[in-house]
Amino acid sequence: MQNSEAMALSASLLAVAGELTQRINEGVVARGFDGLRPAHGFAFARLAPDGATATELAAHLGVTKQAASQLVDEIVRRGFAERRPHPGDARARLVVLTERGWACTRAAEEAAAEVVRGWADVLGESEVRALWEQLWRIAPYGPVRPAW
Repeated sequence: MQNSEAMALSASLLAVAGELTQRINEGVVARGFDGLRPAHGFAFARLAPDGATATELAAHLGVTKQAASQLVDEIVRRGFAERRPHPGDARARLVVLTERGWACTRAAEEAAAEVVRGWADVLGESEVRALWEQLWRIAPYGPVRPAW
């Protein structure tokens, strides 16, 4: 693959990822969870299902511990998460999703499914499944980080 083709492919993948992120966020807002940014969704993805410390969240998001702590403060204040004693470390606090946080996560899953159904309308179900399998082979574990 030539450099210009590699750049075109890279730009296409980034465009799809950006549009997907935006459309999921719009779907979440449309389902009644206003005032959220994509960064919240990336944090919720790490907190589900077992929670995380602010330090673990910072590593997942690729931000400083201070930035992660501020994000945690915000989602706790807005009722999406709560801090609990960490079961394995008395000095640490575990941040877990509340029922409101889980409801928001389900709204994001519904919005993502809508977007992917749209892809299936364009590409066909089998092509979308093949795309998923190919992308999984390239990047199976993430982490998926927000573009700040």
